[in-house]
Amino acid sequence: MTSGTAPAAARQGSDLWARAFAALYDPLLWRGERAGMGARRRQLLGRARGRTVELGSGTGLNLQYYPDDLDELILTEPEAAMRARLDRRLRGTQRRAKVLDASADQLPFAEESVDTVVSTLVLCTVDSPEAVLREIKRVLRPDGRLLFLEHVRSQSPRLAHWQDRLEGPWRRFAEGCRCNRATLELIRASVLELDDVQEATWRGMMVPIVRPLIIGVATKTDGRRS
Repeated sequence: MTSGTAPAAARQGSDLWARAFAALYDPLLWRGERAGMGARRRQLLGRARGRTVELGSGTGLNLQYYPDDLDELILTEPEAAMRARLDRRLRGTQRRAKVLDASADQLPFAEESVDTVVSTLVLCTVDSPEAVLREIKRVLRPDGRLLFLEHVRSQSPRLAHWQDRLEGPWRRFAEGCRCNRATLELIRASVLELDDVQEATWRGMMVPIVRPLIIGVATKTDGRRS
């Protein structure tokens, strides 16, 4: 085996799993969606206004819940396998939206050009959530809002212990998801101001380490802050 073969094989294996995970994603979440996650998406995304950008849109589970009167809806998704399913779902709807290949920490939008940013089950997957939150602040207009629905580190010491123990294998299975990330604390420490946050449980999910949820809104209160 040559020195270049192993990396190529690893990339091929990674691509195969990315396609498999994209195919499994909706079935894995189906029970959770029926058990209340769909209703939470509807309640949260009903608050989207103006030019709206969704981060990591995945297979497009949020599509049906957006208001019809948005000025523009832009769906970003950096993973090709997910983006293909997102494109397919969008074509099966009457909704007008644009799909972009873009990562959450490098959004292709001008400063202060977006009214609403949406993040659902995304901040756990990025390498640097702090960088993503800075990028969200950059593109939001003053008084623009981040709508978020994320699974987070548990407040239960016992469950948090298991999140820490299983973080590695879960991250490999779930394409980068860090089940023990303290996302609420990261949002609180960012340049965005929390308006509203609720804690909930992701019922219907067979894996307890991803059940703790936060749902809420954060606002860019001062366009001059850095």
